Amino acid sequence: MLKATIQAEIFRETIDAVSALVNECRLHVDEKGIRTITVDTSNVAMVSLELEASAFETYTAEPCEIGLDIEKIRSMMAMIGKSDVVSLELDDTGKKLKISFGGYEYSITLLDTKTIRKDPNAPNLNLPATFEIPGAMFNDAIKASNMVSDKILLSVSAETKVFTMNADGDSDRIKRELAGDDIHYITCADAKSLFSLDYLKDMGKAISRADKVQIRLGNDHPVQFSFVYADGKGKIGYLLAPRIEAD
Repeated sequence: MLKATIQAEIFRETIDAVSALVNECRLHVDEKGIRTITVDTSNVAMVSLELEASAFETYTAEPCEIGLDIEKIRSMMAMIGKSDVVSLELDDTGKKLKISFGGYEYSITLLDTKTIRKDPNAPNLNLPATFEIPGAMFNDAIKASNMVSDKILLSVSAETKVFTMNADGDSDRIKRELAGDDIHYITCADAKSLFSLDYLKDMGKAISRADKVQIRLGNDHPVQFSFVYADGKGKIGYLLAPRIEAD
């Protein structure tokens, strides 16, 4: 059972964060809030999301699992006004979710959770470099890099304390360096890994809204991104496997 109302902007950020990587997900609901963790179809990237009950305007729920078709929900997003309050209500059968806003009422058929792949286990990675940068600054660098290449090298120098984002194309190159007040190190160590920009540009749209995104980077290891939203009542995490190329 679920009956809740939520501000349109928080609802939009929630859907956008998940849809950056997947078209469907298993949503876990209980009295504390909602959460999901899922990987993309290629097993290259993972998204996790938690949103506390206190982030909602009103919230009543009993433990259940909901199979969400994210694409169906995204198709209606353009109709939701910025000042709207979105109402969510699970029907008695648990097979349909009613979404109401601005005079509209959508009833969408939910997916059978048995057809959705099981929740992945979040890996326990020992990544030596952990730091925070502005989300918008990271997204701007990803958008610029995407103009010249399909991959980007992320690296940290422990000696200079510089974080570098370097994209090399066939004929062009873009490099962005962050140091000083633009970056806050929690742990600073040499780290370097190559990643696909196809994934990062989709993640970047959600990351761009965050005041700060925490990045954990290693050597030829997956990179982790985490940030909060909804006034700190929500948390989003991304994990992206490295792109390994032959010498």
